[in-house]
Amino acid sequence: MKTLARFDELLPDEDACKRLLIAMRWPNGPECPRCGNSKVYALKARPFHWVCKSGEQTTTLDGETVVCAKNGGYRFSVITHTIFQDTKIPLKLWFKIAYLMLQSKKGMSALQIHRTIFGEDSGSDYRTSWYICTRLRAAMKGDVLPPFSGIVEIDETGVGGKDKNRHWNKKQHVTGLSGKTTVIGAISRKGNVTCKVIEKTDASTLDGFVRKTVSGSVDLVVTDEHRGYDHLKADGLPHETIAHSAGEYVRGNVHTNSIESFWALLKRGIVGTFHNVSKDYLPLYLNEFSFRHNHRKDPNMFEALLQNV
Repeated sequence: MKTLARFDELLPDEDACKRLLIAMRWPNGPECPRCGNSKVYALKARPFHWVCKSGEQTTTLDGETVVCAKNGGYRFSVITHTIFQDTKIPLKLWFKIAYLMLQSKKGMSALQIHRTIFGEDSGSDYRTSWYICTRLRAAMKGDVLPPFSGIVEIDETGVGGKDKNRHWNKKQHVTGLSGKTTVIGAISRKGNVTCKVIEKTDASTLDGFVRKTVSGSVDLVVTDEHRGYDHLKADGLPHETIAHSAGEYVRGNVHTNSIESFWALLKRGIVGTFHNVSKDYLPLYLNEFSFRHNHRKDPNMFEALLQNV
Protein backbone atom coordinates (compact mmCIF):
# COMPACT_ATOMS: atom_id res chain seq x y z
CA MET A 1 0.00 0.00 0.00
CA LYS A 2 1.28 3.43 -0.95
CA THR A 3 2.02 6.09 1.64
CA LEU A 4 -0.23 9.14 1.72
CA ALA A 5 2.61 11.30 0.38
CA ARG A 6 3.11 8.89 -2.51
CA PHE A 7 -0.63 8.84 -3.11
CA ASP A 8 -0.70 12.65 -3.44
CA GLU A 9 2.33 12.51 -5.72
CA LEU A 10 0.70 10.01 -8.08
CA LEU A 11 -2.69 11.76 -8.09
CA PRO A 12 -1.94 15.48 -7.85
CA ASP A 13 -5.05 16.77 -9.66
CA GLU A 14 -8.40 15.90 -11.23
CA ASP A 15 -6.93 14.95 -14.61
CA ALA A 16 -4.61 12.40 -13.00
CA CYS A 17 -7.56 10.90 -11.12
CA LYS A 18 -9.60 10.66 -14.31
CA ARG A 19 -6.74 9.00 -16.18
CA LEU A 20 -6.43 6.39 -13.43
CA LEU A 21 -10.19 5.78 -13.47
CA ILE A 22 -10.08 5.24 -17.25
CA ALA A 23 -7.26 2.72 -16.85
CA MET A 24 -9.19 0.80 -14.18
CA ARG A 25 -12.60 0.89 -15.92
CA TRP A 26 -11.40 0.28 -19.46
CA PRO A 27 -7.95 -1.39 -19.62
CA ASN A 28 -8.34 -1.75 -23.41
CA GLY A 29 -9.65 1.75 -24.00
CA PRO A 30 -12.97 3.54 -23.38
CA GLU A 31 -16.18 1.58 -24.00
CA CYS A 32 -19.77 2.73 -24.07
CA PRO A 33 -21.22 2.04 -20.61
CA ARG A 34 -24.66 1.59 -22.16
CA CYS A 35 -24.01 -0.94 -24.94
CA GLY A 36 -20.38 -1.99 -24.46
CA ASN A 37 -19.29 -0.73 -27.89
CA SER A 38 -15.53 -0.07 -27.99
CA LYS A 39 -15.67 2.08 -31.14
CA VAL A 40 -16.37 5.42 -29.48
CA TYR A 41 -15.26 8.92 -30.41
CA ALA A 42 -13.54 11.36 -28.09
CA LEU A 43 -15.07 14.83 -27.85
CA LYS A 44 -12.19 17.24 -28.41
CA ALA A 45 -14.03 20.15 -26.82
CA ARG A 46 -14.73 18.16 -23.66
CA PRO A 47 -11.81 16.13 -22.30
CA PHE A 48 -12.70 12.74 -20.80
CA HIS A 49 -16.00 12.69 -22.72
CA TRP A 50 -16.94 10.40 -25.63
CA VAL A 51 -19.85 9.69 -27.93
CA CYS A 52 -21.13 6.27 -29.00
CA LYS A 53 -22.94 5.92 -32.35
CA SER A 54 -23.56 2.19 -32.30
CA GLY A 55 -26.67 1.09 -34.18
CA GLU A 56 -27.05 -2.05 -32.06
CA GLN A 57 -30.21 -2.30 -29.98
CA THR A 58 -29.48 -2.55 -26.26
CA THR A 59 -31.57 -3.19 -23.17
CA THR A 60 -30.54 -1.07 -20.18
CA LEU A 61 -30.60 -2.18 -16.54
CA ASP A 62 -33.96 -0.41 -16.21
CA GLY A 63 -35.40 -2.58 -18.99
CA GLU A 64 -35.44 0.27 -21.51
CA THR A 65 -34.65 -0.62 -25.13
CA VAL A 66 -32.24 1.92 -26.63
CA VAL A 67 -30.04 2.51 -29.67
CA CYS A 68 -27.00 4.70 -29.01
CA ALA A 69 -26.91 6.08 -32.57
CA LYS A 70 -30.19 7.93 -32.15
CA ASN A 71 -30.29 11.68 -31.53
CA GLY A 72 -26.69 12.24 -32.55
CA GLY A 73 -25.24 9.47 -30.42
CA TYR A 74 -25.00 8.63 -26.74
CA ARG A 75 -22.60 10.91 -24.87
CA PHE A 76 -20.85 9.74 -21.74
CA SER A 77 -17.92 10.65 -19.53
CA VAL A 78 -15.38 8.81 -17.42
CA ILE A 79 -17.76 8.89 -14.44
CA THR A 80 -20.95 7.85 -16.26
CA HIS A 81 -22.59 4.78 -14.70
CA THR A 82 -20.29 4.86 -11.66
CA ILE A 83 -20.85 5.93 -8.05
CA PHE A 84 -19.31 9.27 -9.08
CA GLN A 85 -21.99 10.05 -11.66
CA ASP A 86 -23.46 13.57 -11.36
CA THR A 87 -21.19 14.35 -8.41
CA LYS A 88 -19.88 17.87 -7.91
CA ILE A 89 -17.34 16.62 -5.40
CA PRO A 90 -13.77 16.49 -6.80
CA LEU A 91 -12.59 13.00 -7.71
CA LYS A 92 -9.41 13.60 -5.74
CA LEU A 93 -11.48 13.89 -2.54
CA TRP A 94 -13.36 10.69 -3.38
CA PHE A 95 -10.05 8.91 -4.01
CA LYS A 96 -8.38 10.19 -0.86
CA ILE A 97 -11.30 9.10 1.32
CA ALA A 98 -11.26 5.67 -0.37
CA TYR A 99 -7.53 5.42 0.31
CA LEU A 100 -7.98 6.23 4.01
CA MET A 101 -10.83 3.72 4.38
CA LEU A 102 -8.54 0.96 3.13
CA GLN A 103 -5.60 1.77 5.40
CA SER A 104 -6.81 0.29 8.70
CA LYS A 105 -8.07 -3.28 8.91
CA LYS A 106 -10.63 -2.10 11.48
CA GLY A 107 -11.73 0.77 9.29
CA MET A 108 -11.88 4.53 9.79
CA SER A 109 -15.08 6.37 10.59
CA ALA A 110 -16.37 9.14 8.35
CA LEU A 111 -15.93 11.62 11.21
CA GLN A 112 -12.28 10.66 11.68
CA ILE A 113 -11.68 10.84 7.93
CA HIS A 114 -13.29 14.28 7.88
CA ARG A 115 -11.04 15.48 10.71
CA THR A 116 -7.94 14.01 9.02
CA ILE A 117 -8.60 15.74 5.70
CA PHE A 118 -10.24 19.01 6.74
CA GLY A 119 -9.16 19.47 10.36
CA GLU A 120 -11.21 20.11 13.49
CA ASP A 121 -12.13 23.73 12.77
CA SER A 122 -12.51 23.70 8.99
CA GLY A 123 -16.21 24.54 9.06
CA SER A 124 -16.83 22.09 6.18
CA ASP A 125 -19.79 19.74 6.29
CA TYR A 126 -19.13 16.30 7.77
CA ARG A 127 -22.08 14.90 5.81
CA THR A 128 -20.03 15.07 2.60
CA SER A 129 -17.48 12.63 4.04
CA TRP A 130 -20.26 10.39 5.34
CA TYR A 131 -21.95 10.36 1.93
CA ILE A 132 -18.73 9.43 0.15
CA CYS A 133 -17.94 6.66 2.64
CA THR A 134 -21.43 5.22 2.21
CA ARG A 135 -21.20 5.17 -1.60
CA LEU A 136 -17.75 3.59 -1.48
CA ARG A 137 -18.98 0.83 0.84
CA ALA A 138 -21.75 0.10 -1.65
CA ALA A 139 -19.13 -0.23 -4.40
CA MET A 140 -17.26 -2.85 -2.38
CA LYS A 141 -20.16 -5.31 -2.69
CA GLY A 142 -19.68 -8.54 -4.63
CA ASP A 143 -15.96 -8.11 -5.09
CA VAL A 144 -15.46 -11.85 -4.54
CA LEU A 145 -18.09 -14.15 -5.93
CA PRO A 146 -18.66 -17.65 -4.50
CA PRO A 147 -18.91 -20.62 -4.71
CA PHE A 148 -15.93 -21.46 -2.52
CA SER A 149 -14.00 -24.72 -2.68
CA GLY A 150 -11.35 -26.40 -0.53
CA ILE A 151 -12.17 -26.25 3.17
CA VAL A 152 -15.02 -23.83 3.86
CA GLU A 153 -16.08 -22.63 7.30
CA ILE A 154 -19.63 -21.36 7.83
CA ASP A 155 -20.91 -19.65 10.93
CA GLU A 156 -23.49 -17.13 12.09
CA THR A 157 -23.13 -14.44 14.72
CA GLY A 158 -25.03 -11.58 16.33
CA VAL A 159 -23.92 -7.99 15.76
CA GLY A 160 -25.01 -5.13 18.00
CA GLY A 161 -25.72 -4.51 21.66
CA LYS A 162 -27.87 -6.74 23.82
CA ASP A 163 -31.53 -5.87 23.92
CA LYS A 164 -31.52 -5.70 27.73
CA ASN A 165 -28.89 -2.93 27.61
CA ARG A 166 -30.87 -0.68 25.28
CA HIS A 167 -32.85 2.36 26.36
CA TRP A 168 -36.46 1.46 27.15
CA ASN A 169 -37.85 3.07 23.98
CA LYS A 170 -35.36 1.18 21.76
CA LYS A 171 -35.87 -2.29 23.15
CA GLN A 172 -36.98 -4.83 20.56
CA HIS A 173 -38.28 -7.44 23.02
CA VAL A 174 -37.18 -10.37 20.87
CA THR A 175 -35.71 -13.77 21.63
CA GLY A 176 -32.78 -15.61 20.02
CA LEU A 177 -29.70 -13.43 19.81
CA SER A 178 -31.01 -10.93 22.37
CA GLY A 179 -32.14 -8.45 19.75
CA LYS A 180 -28.85 -8.45 17.87
CA THR A 181 -28.74 -8.42 14.08
CA THR A 182 -27.89 -11.87 12.75
CA VAL A 183 -25.11 -12.22 10.19
CA ILE A 184 -24.01 -15.40 8.42
CA GLY A 185 -20.66 -15.84 6.73
CA ALA A 186 -18.57 -18.34 4.81
CA ILE A 187 -14.80 -18.29 4.50
CA SER A 188 -12.50 -20.38 2.37
CA ARG A 189 -9.69 -21.57 4.65
CA LYS A 190 -6.83 -19.04 4.25
CA GLY A 191 -8.86 -17.41 1.48
CA ASN A 192 -11.80 -15.12 0.85
CA VAL A 193 -14.88 -14.38 2.91
CA THR A 194 -18.48 -13.48 2.12
CA CYS A 195 -21.24 -12.58 4.57
CA LYS A 196 -24.74 -11.15 4.72
CA VAL A 197 -27.48 -10.11 7.13
CA ILE A 198 -30.22 -12.71 7.63
CA GLU A 199 -33.57 -12.46 9.39
CA LYS A 200 -33.81 -16.08 10.55
CA THR A 201 -31.47 -18.96 11.36
CA ASP A 202 -33.84 -21.70 10.28
CA ALA A 203 -32.79 -24.62 8.07
CA SER A 204 -34.27 -23.05 4.92
CA THR A 205 -32.28 -19.82 5.31
CA LEU A 206 -29.02 -21.60 6.15
CA ASP A 207 -29.49 -24.06 3.28
CA GLY A 208 -30.03 -21.22 0.81
CA PHE A 209 -26.84 -19.51 1.94
CA VAL A 210 -24.77 -22.71 1.75
CA ARG A 211 -26.01 -23.54 -1.74
CA LYS A 212 -25.00 -20.09 -3.02
CA THR A 213 -21.58 -20.00 -1.36
CA VAL A 214 -20.23 -23.57 -1.40
CA SER A 215 -19.09 -25.45 -4.48
CA GLY A 216 -20.40 -28.97 -5.09
CA SER A 217 -16.76 -30.14 -5.27
CA VAL A 218 -15.82 -28.67 -1.88
CA ASP A 219 -13.36 -30.73 0.18
CA LEU A 220 -14.96 -30.05 3.55
CA VAL A 221 -17.65 -27.83 5.10
CA VAL A 222 -17.15 -27.05 8.78
CA THR A 223 -19.88 -25.55 10.97
CA ASP A 224 -20.85 -25.46 14.61
CA GLU A 225 -23.55 -27.80 15.94
CA HIS A 226 -26.50 -25.65 14.86
CA ARG A 227 -29.31 -28.00 13.82
CA GLY A 228 -29.93 -25.94 10.69
CA TYR A 229 -26.83 -27.52 9.13
CA ASP A 230 -27.87 -31.14 9.76
CA HIS A 231 -29.02 -31.61 6.17
CA LEU A 232 -25.65 -30.83 4.56
CA LYS A 233 -24.25 -34.36 4.68
CA ALA A 234 -27.54 -35.75 3.38
CA ASP A 235 -27.23 -33.31 0.46
CA GLY A 236 -23.92 -34.90 -0.47
CA LEU A 237 -21.56 -32.31 1.01
CA PRO A 238 -18.62 -33.47 3.18
CA HIS A 239 -19.68 -31.90 6.48
CA GLU A 240 -18.13 -31.88 9.95
CA THR A 241 -19.25 -30.01 13.05
CA ILE A 242 -17.31 -28.63 15.97
CA ALA A 243 -19.05 -28.92 19.36
CA HIS A 244 -18.48 -25.56 21.05
CA SER A 245 -21.08 -26.39 23.69
CA ALA A 246 -18.90 -29.30 24.83
CA GLY A 247 -15.76 -27.14 24.97
CA GLU A 248 -14.42 -28.43 21.63
CA TYR A 249 -12.73 -25.86 19.39
CA VAL A 250 -10.25 -27.79 17.22
CA ARG A 251 -10.29 -31.40 16.02
CA GLY A 252 -7.56 -31.87 13.45
CA ASN A 253 -8.50 -29.63 10.52
CA VAL A 254 -12.07 -29.32 11.79
CA HIS A 255 -12.55 -25.85 13.29
CA THR A 256 -14.22 -22.52 12.59
CA ASN A 257 -11.35 -20.37 13.83
CA SER A 258 -10.96 -18.49 10.53
CA ILE A 259 -14.53 -17.24 10.33
CA GLU A 260 -14.55 -16.50 14.07
CA SER A 261 -11.40 -14.41 13.65
CA PHE A 262 -13.18 -12.43 10.97
CA TRP A 263 -16.19 -11.94 13.27
CA ALA A 264 -13.87 -10.72 16.02
CA LEU A 265 -12.26 -8.20 13.68
CA LEU A 266 -15.67 -7.01 12.48
CA LYS A 267 -17.04 -6.54 15.99
CA ARG A 268 -13.90 -4.84 17.34
CA GLY A 269 -14.01 -2.50 14.37
CA ILE A 270 -17.67 -1.64 14.90
CA VAL A 271 -17.29 -1.09 18.65
CA GLY A 272 -13.90 0.63 18.58
CA THR A 273 -14.10 2.62 15.35
CA PHE A 274 -17.74 3.18 14.46
CA HIS A 275 -19.21 2.68 17.97
CA ASN A 276 -22.67 1.91 16.61
CA VAL A 277 -23.99 0.60 13.29
CA SER A 278 -27.71 0.37 12.57
CA LYS A 279 -29.25 -2.71 11.01
CA ASP A 280 -30.09 -0.72 7.86
CA TYR A 281 -26.46 0.19 7.20
CA LEU A 282 -24.82 -3.00 8.51
CA PRO A 283 -24.72 -4.64 5.02
CA LEU A 284 -22.54 -1.76 3.81
CA TYR A 285 -20.08 -2.26 6.67
CA LEU A 286 -20.02 -5.99 5.90
CA ASN A 287 -19.01 -5.02 2.35
CA GLU A 288 -16.17 -2.89 3.68
CA PHE A 289 -14.73 -5.44 6.10
CA SER A 290 -15.07 -8.27 3.56
CA PHE A 291 -13.37 -6.20 0.85
CA ARG A 292 -10.40 -5.37 3.05
CA HIS A 293 -10.07 -9.00 4.17
CA ASN A 294 -10.22 -10.34 0.62
CA HIS A 295 -7.58 -7.87 -0.56
CA ARG A 296 -5.40 -8.00 2.55
CA LYS A 297 -2.41 -9.22 0.54
CA ASP A 298 -3.09 -7.10 -2.54
CA PRO A 299 -0.71 -4.13 -2.87
CA ASN A 300 -3.15 -2.66 -5.41
CA MET A 301 -6.21 -2.74 -3.15
CA PHE A 302 -7.11 0.86 -4.02
CA GLU A 303 -7.00 0.15 -7.76
CA ALA A 304 -9.16 -2.96 -7.20
CA LEU A 305 -11.80 -0.76 -5.60
CA LEU A 306 -11.83 1.57 -8.60
CA GLN A 307 -12.62 -1.42 -10.81
CA ASN A 308 -15.84 -1.92 -8.80
CA VAL A 309 -17.22 1.60 -8.92
